[in-house]
Amino acid sequence: MDELSLQEVPYFFVIDFLSENVEIYQENEIEKSGLIIDFQNFSTKKTKQNLHKKIEWKSFPETLESFKTGFDKVQKNIRLGNSYLVNYTRKTKIETNLSLEEIFYHSEAKYKVFYKDFFVFFSPETFVKIIDGKILTYPMKGTIDASIENAAEILKNDKKEKAEHYTVVDLLRNDLSMVADDVCVDQFQHIDFIKTRQKDLYAMSSEISGKIKPEFDRKVGSIIQKLLPAGSILGAPKPKTLEIILDAEGYDRGYYTGVCGWFDGKNVDSCVMIRFIEKDDDQLYFKSGGGITHMSKLEDEYQEMKNKIYVPIH
Repeated sequence: MDELSLQEVPYFFVIDFLSENVEIYQENEIEKSGLIIDFQNFSTKKTKQNLHKKIEWKSFPETLESFKTGFDKVQKNIRLGNSYLVNYTRKTKIETNLSLEEIFYHSEAKYKVFYKDFFVFFSPETFVKIIDGKILTYPMKGTIDASIENAAEILKNDKKEKAEHYTVVDLLRNDLSMVADDVCVDQFQHIDFIKTRQKDLYAMSSEISGKIKPEFDRKVGSIIQKLLPAGSILGAPKPKTLEIILDAEGYDRGYYTGVCGWFDGKNVDSCVMIRFIEKDDDQLYFKSGGGITHMSKLEDEYQEMKNKIYVPIH
C-alpha cells in the first residue's frame, strides 16, 4: 500500500478485522476481482433494472440466554477494570429472496461493497479520510429508534450512550495522534438520520482531524496499519479489549468490522465494514452488535443488536 501510494497509483484495499488478510486492487483489477464498489466519490456499479420485486426478509436472532453468555463475560471484565468499553457483536441467520448482489443494488448507504459469493455491506460509518495531508475520522457510537418522541435529544443526553461516545472520541483522538499532529475534535455529538425498511434510526457521530506527521506523508499503508483495528468497533483499551472480544463472541468476525477504502492517487476515503451480510455455504448471516459499558442493560443491548439487523431499502 505504501509503495503504490508513494507512486500515486490509485487502488482499492480491503482489510479484515484482525488485519490478517489484506487485499489490494488497482483500478483495472476491480471488475475481475468480483467486487462492486459504491462510495460517495468512487463507484464501479452499473445501472440495474428490476429493483421492484416484493422483498422477503426474515431474521432469526439468537435467544436472550445465548446473547447473555458473552454479555456476562464482557461485563465481568469491565467490573475487573480490564476494559471500559467493549463492542460485542453477534452473528444472526437471515433469510431473504434477494441475492447478495440484489441487496447491494437495493440498499442505500454512504459506503456499499459487494464481494461476489462472499459478502455485502452497506455502511454509514467512515473510518478515515485523508485529504491534502489532513486526516479526518468520524466515530459513530449510539443509536436510537427515530420514531420515539424527542429521539435525537434523548440519544444526546442518554448517560450510557454519552459515556460510550465520549470514550470512542477519546480513543480515536489518541489513535490519530500516533500519525498526526494538531489533533482536535471539530464536531461533537452530531446526529445522523438513517432510513431503513424496518425502522428509522438516529445515530450519533463526531468529527476529529489532524495534520499527518511528515514521517507518514503519503504512506497510506503505514497510517492504516497504525490505526487498526478501528476503535469504534473494538473498544478501549484496545489490546485487552480485543482479547475480551475474541473470548466473549465465540465466532470469527472475518471481514466484518474490518476496513476498506479507495486511494485515488492523492487522497483516501475509507469505511468500517459494518451492516454486513455474509454468505457461508448457502446460508446468509447478518453480523451486528453494539458497545457495552458498565451501565449497559442486557435487554437493551440485545434489542440494539436486533435493531441493527436491517437493510436500508425504502
